[in-house]
Amino acid sequence: MTMVAVVTGASRGAGKGIAVALGRTGATVYVTGRSRNADDSPYGGTVGETAALVTEAGGRGVPMAVDHGDDEAVAELFATVGREQGELDILVNNAAKATVVRGPFWTEPPAVADLLTVGLRSHYIAAFHAAPLMIAGGRGLIVHTGHYGAVSYHQGPAYGAQKAGADKMAADMARELRPHHVAAVSIWMGGLDTERVRAHADALPPETRDVRRESPEFTGRVIAALYRSPELMTLSGRTLIGAELGAHLSVTDVDGSVPISYRDTLGAPPEPHVSLR
Repeated sequence: MTMVAVVTGASRGAGKGIAVALGRTGATVYVTGRSRNADDSPYGGTVGETAALVTEAGGRGVPMAVDHGDDEAVAELFATVGREQGELDILVNNAAKATVVRGPFWTEPPAVADLLTVGLRSHYIAAFHAAPLMIAGGRGLIVHTGHYGAVSYHQGPAYGAQKAGADKMAADMARELRPHHVAAVSIWMGGLDTERVRAHADALPPETRDVRRESPEFTGRVIAALYRSPELMTLSGRTLIGAELGAHLSVTDVDGSVPISYRDTLGAPPEPHVSLR
């Protein structure tokens, strides 16, 4: 049976790679994001372009222009999935307000905190609408894309709070979803080879550019393997380092390489209390 997925924030970057990787499994992937036109972002990319790449990869891409700060638009997205598919297997919560932080939080515009709206609250709202579709199907997986910034300093307090909050949200969602055989996890990604990162790297001295990075598709490959794994419910509720989960599930990157874990340098996910297991 064809897998059905929703990947939010997939016009470019990690979301785009995850959507394409799921497409390679033959999945129908609803691609969401705000970008309808290539010039909507300095880094290019649109929901239509990503959806076309999903189809080219062997799946079926469905572009859905959605502002995840608009609750009614999100509700309509999942109502559309329900009408067209009748079920949902995977939700990847990746949408987040892009912010560039140059100094201490008190010197930055308060809008930096919008990451707690589209990036944390938006994860909750998407999962709220996705869960009934998954419960009806008797199986599902909700993934929040995470980062080591949940436990180490990265891009300021708003970023850290968003990532740490998403980890705990996944754990609590998993506890309530467990009786329905629906899993929820947070997956920490490493440094990614995205459009934004490449643009930043081009401005750096050549000797500093040779940094090993995960492809944006790697996390999608890991998510697909986790969904198929008999360990899905065993791992539900946990915050997982993508590189380590990939190694555990025998998943490599698109070039055959094995991404590395930064556990020793950037920190480890917290262990869930027994009440969450």
